[in-house]
Parts: sequence; C-alpha cells; structure tokens
Amino acid sequence: MHKNFDDQHDHGLGHDLQALKRLFPRRRALGLIGAAGTTALVAACGGEGSSSSSTTTATATPTPTPSATATATPTPTPTATSSAACNTAASETNGPYPADGTNSSNGVTSNALVASGVLRSDIRSSFIGSSTVAAGVPLTLTLTLANVNSACAALAGYAVYMWHCDRDGKYSLYDLPTESYLRGVQVTDSKGQVTFTTIFPGCYAGRYPHIHFEVFSSQANATSGRYAVLISQLALPAEACAAVYATSGYGTSQGNYASTTIARDNVFGDNTSAQMAVMTPTLTGSAAAGYTGSTTIGIAT
Repeated sequence: MHKNFDDQHDHGLGHDLQALKRLFPRRRALGLIGAAGTTALVAACGGEGSSSSSTTTATATPTPTPSATATATPTPTPTATSSAACNTAASETNGPYPADGTNSSNGVTSNALVASGVLRSDIRSSFIGSSTVAAGVPLTLTLTLANVNSACAALAGYAVYMWHCDRDGKYSLYDLPTESYLRGVQVTDSKGQVTFTTIFPGCYAGRYPHIHFEVFSSQANATSGRYAVLISQLALPAEACAAVYATSGYGTSQGNYASTTIARDNVFGDNTSAQMAVMTPTLTGSAAAGYTGSTTIGIAT
C-alpha cells in the first residue's frame, strides 16, 4: 500500500483507475493535451503532502504509442526475500503531479503515458506540442530491476516511467501546462537496465529533493497507464544536492534544501536504512560537469 500522508486521494494506481471508470467515460478519463501544445492540466505548485486545486483544459487526445494490448498484472503478492544485492524500495505516493492517468480536475485526467513520444531515454525536452529543453545540471541515471525472489535475476522487458520537477521546482503539465519535459518511459534490456538522461531536479519547499518512478511489467501496460507493480521515489544524495544548489540557476533550491532532511521528509522519513540505500542512487561527477548515477531496485515477482 502506498503511503498516504496528506494526499488523501492517493490510494494507488489501480484504485484511481477503477474510480475514474465509474465516474467518467473512458474517452473522457484519458484526455490529454494534443499536438498543438495546449493546456493538459494546471495545478498550483506545492509540496506532495498537501492538497492543491487545479484547472484542466483538454483538447485533442494524443495518438497512443503503438504497443500490444495491455493485460492486467496485479501488484505482486509474494513475500520478498531480499538480499544485499537487490533490496526492495519502499512503495511511495506518486504525488499530485504524476500525469499517469490517476488524478483529475474537472473530470479530465492528464495521462502522458498514452501520448506518442513518451518512450525515450533523454527526457530533457518536451514531447507534446512544445520542444523546450529543460535547463540544469546534467544527470544520467541507470536503474537495474532485479527479481528479489529469484536470486536477483534481471527483469528484462519491464517498463519504467520516470518524472520529476525542473530546476525551479516546477512540474510539466501542471505548474507548466504547455511543457511536457522531464517525463519519459524506458524498457529494461537483457540486464534489467534502463538509462535516463535528464537534469538534477530543484528542491522546492516541503520536500527533500527527489525523483518519481513507476515500474510496469511490460511496455504495453506502461503506455496504457495501467497496472504498475511498484510506485516509488528516489532521493538525491546530500553531497550532490549541496553542490548543485550552490550553482547559479537553481534559484531558491539552496534555501529550501537547508530547511529539510530525509528524516523530516513526509515521504522518506519513515523508511528503513536498507530501503533508503536502494532509493538513493550512487552518483559520480560534479556540479560543473554533471552527474552519472545508478541503483538496483528489487521487485517481488
């Protein structure tokens, strides 16, 4: 079960989809901005532990990425037998800005996962309407998915959706309704790996610096916006945060970062040290040259 904190509406992807099916017709629940780059969803910027009102305007539905028919893959039920090589990450809230079809405003749901172009490794540019490139310190992240119940065997063919705020702490499709940058999906290779090229996210008030991700058992399930087997978040290492936020361009991040810690964070604060070790990528590099990082995420299958 996902942590719920002050996000009272967040009961997980499956729950939200079932609720949307009851409340709205399917076509209406999958509305997103079209190729013209008009507004998909506008929401006030705020911490993930607080509710915020938003206004949504939907136009043409984007063309879904061609894929096989999605099939239901429920959240895994086996008891994980983690090893040091592939501990499981804590299940976390997807927050108020997922654009994964789970939250709505005025009866219309923003779902970037069904938009053509969401399958990509470099997520720095917008892919719906605009082609704006998000500015910031370069960051390349590799996630390895491993089966904790099968000697940490690589999970090939799984899909990972990653998203996060820009260097000003704003989210595309919400705070920036005409942008769709810093969002994308990759499918794991034979080693169970995906690599995203992005920027170091900013730190906004109320949260420790973080990156969201969702794991799906297949590309088809990911690009239909259904059946996530894990929803979690990555924490950025403290040393890198301090270095990046001391550079120009990150505005208020330095002050916001000085006011928070992982222990006080309303998402990471109650995790175990083993969980946080998995959820905190190991980074190399510098604020001047950019960072490269990686971590292994255990999945119970």
